[in-house]
Amino acid sequence: MNQGALAGILVIDLTRVLGGPYCTQILGDHGAEIVKIEPPQGDEVRDWGPPFNAARDASYFVGVNRNKRSLGLDLAKPAGRDVLLRLLERADVLIDNYKPGAMEKWGLGYADVLAPRFPRLVHCRISGFGADGPMGGHPGYDAVVQAMVGMFSINGMPESGPTRIGIPLVDLGTGLYAAIAVLMALLERARSGQGQFIDMTLYDAGIALMHPHIPNYVMSGRLPALSGNAHPNICPYDRFPTATMPVFLAIGNDRAFQRLCAELGAPELASDPRFATNGDRLGHRAELTVELAALLAEQDGEALCKRLLAAGVPAGPVRDVAEVWADAHTRHRGMAAEQPGYKGWGLPIKFSRTPGAIARIPPRFGEHGREILAEFGLSDAEIEALATSGVLVEQRRR
Repeated sequence: MNQGALAGILVIDLTRVLGGPYCTQILGDHGAEIVKIEPPQGDEVRDWGPPFNAARDASYFVGVNRNKRSLGLDLAKPAGRDVLLRLLERADVLIDNYKPGAMEKWGLGYADVLAPRFPRLVHCRISGFGADGPMGGHPGYDAVVQAMVGMFSINGMPESGPTRIGIPLVDLGTGLYAAIAVLMALLERARSGQGQFIDMTLYDAGIALMHPHIPNYVMSGRLPALSGNAHPNICPYDRFPTATMPVFLAIGNDRAFQRLCAELGAPELASDPRFATNGDRLGHRAELTVELAALLAEQDGEALCKRLLAAGVPAGPVRDVAEVWADAHTRHRGMAAEQPGYKGWGLPIKFSRTPGAIARIPPRFGEHGREILAEFGLSDAEIEALATSGVLVEQRRR
């Protein structure tokens, strides 16, 4: 990983569960050194299974914690906080997702302690709602925030009612925003020489992910409704059955619609006044859906999608996870990563000169504690004393 784009960057990772670990895994994939400091109980998603790996860590943990080393440390004890401060002497980035106020309670607040002592440190905090305001200090979980920012209200079918999105979109989106924010802060530090504090919240990220529904509402004054698989602004943009499998058509402009109609053997649909423009098609969505469903009913879905894509029409088969994992293009793009002791998605960011890599499989709890402390200059006697006193935690406390 010496050639990774972030080689030489040291990140102290005080995060657990999902948003923070997803962020730090991105950084670690591209060469940053990630020291994951776990509380005595460990990152609780180690238990979010089955399935579990041979080390009894759940897939939920394994999926977002590669390219890290684990150090079990009890920060509730002063000696544990002293160890953290020692690590921060060399760190570029500190990321935590403790409840707002926890670091300050421990005497580790950014403004009062960390910034004066480590002026180049970038400190990113991920929380549910931030430290202040009407919801300040409250805990946040993905599905709760999905509900609160309106995602339920636009997801689902009329018969199902408002529905949680099937991936933890808020957590993942916050992790992505946090990774971007950290990189922005490091870039700015190269100019100014100064670190800074980054205040990331699930609530803010969730609202920022509500496109196009919030822009639609603030411009029109109309509440968005449940639309199932259909798009509120584009038509046809929906799931359709075929003779062999469901497919998804994503027709973003009039030219693509004309090509679709031609490939389906019904070019006259494109000149029908009801369907000539996207606005016309939105106004007659129900009628167009009936027409397309009839044309698609006897098609071979896989062959149709290949034919449409070749003609420049966005379309794809609706697949399950097993089909995605086995797909030839997934393999071609290196997105089905397999190596001894690890299987997971590959690296979506692909650089021409500084490729990332899966250099470390997800760590067992506390696996690298003594190794890390020795690298930061602690003697064998000091490390043993920390272990004896319970500051260095080498077995999870249940």
